[in-house]
Amino acid sequence: MKKFNVAVVGVGAVGEEMLRVLAERNFPVNELRVFARSAREIEVDGRKYAVLAISPEGFKGIDIALFAGTEGEKGASLTYAPEAIKRGSVVIDNGVDFRMEKYVPLVVPEVNAVDIKKHKGIIANPNCSTIQMVVALYPIYKKVGIKRIIVTTLQASSGAGRGAVEQLFIETEEIMKQFDSRSSILDPRLRVSSIEHPVSKSLPQQAAFNVFPQIGSFAECDYTTEEWKMVKETQKIMHDNKIKISSTTVRVPVRTGHSEAIYLETKKFISSDDVKKLLAKSSGIKVIDDPKNCLYPMPIDVEGKDDVFVGRVRNDPFVKTGLWLWVVADNLRKGAATNAIQIAEELISPFFFKKDGKKNLGC
Repeated sequence: MKKFNVAVVGVGAVGEEMLRVLAERNFPVNELRVFARSAREIEVDGRKYAVLAISPEGFKGIDIALFAGTEGEKGASLTYAPEAIKRGSVVIDNGVDFRMEKYVPLVVPEVNAVDIKKHKGIIANPNCSTIQMVVALYPIYKKVGIKRIIVTTLQASSGAGRGAVEQLFIETEEIMKQFDSRSSILDPRLRVSSIEHPVSKSLPQQAAFNVFPQIGSFAECDYTTEEWKMVKETQKIMHDNKIKISSTTVRVPVRTGHSEAIYLETKKFISSDDVKKLLAKSSGIKVIDDPKNCLYPMPIDVEGKDDVFVGRVRNDPFVKTGLWLWVVADNLRKGAATNAIQIAEELISPFFFKKDGKKNLGC
């Protein structure tokens, strides 16, 4: 099997997960280069990686460059993706910078892998919440159509990076110390008031023992940037701007694993049993739906897994074409790293090679 020179840019939560997924899925790597702002050595699952200081010249000879990206921030991809492309790399970018550019395919392989063929040197990885939603909804969309989506997300701290997870742990530890010295677990004073964080505060509100309806900054119509991502990205991926989408994104005190309560109005009626059968045979989806035995997807069970998990499928008793789903996925895996590596796998598959056998990775 032909092997490829691969770069991973960034060694935060997503970057480390990319290294893990490359190894687990036995991606055909010839040479692997890991870049960050400064040189150092890291270890992931017992494997040591020499991290190089990023530079334009570092991309010479690289076939595929995986940019880990950071949600809500201007990432290294703005500076270095064009440099990588100049040197013959195809960039798969996990950040927000290029997703809505007309010339950049926004890809979830289970939904629109064919769009990869349209790339001009860069392919965008969608937002984590968008990815798991479209994987779950696309089979339904193909079968009976979708008129409207109303979604509420419950997103883990790791979606905001390693610093947010550290904030959750630090705050939890502080509250538990307070509990040790007080008589009642119902004491309303058990909360974080002022803690000197050893890391920068990554989340705008207390993470421990709390939920808050803000992910990203507030934008048009008082929706957050995260909420607008779910609208615009879903329409772009599914090539349908007529789907009416409304979302509320919520941060919850979970380490890893995003959950979504999704309400649909389909164009034609489909029973909940038929939805379960349809999703159970669809790529990348696992159905866990046995409410009588309290079986349904939970973040704690899907962490470290690559599939999108669906449960609590039920018809709306008051709206004939109304349908509810509960969708859970590991936001660092399928919501970021795994989806990016799946794009790379599609990119190197025979389908994307020219008839003369030469690779079609470049612009």
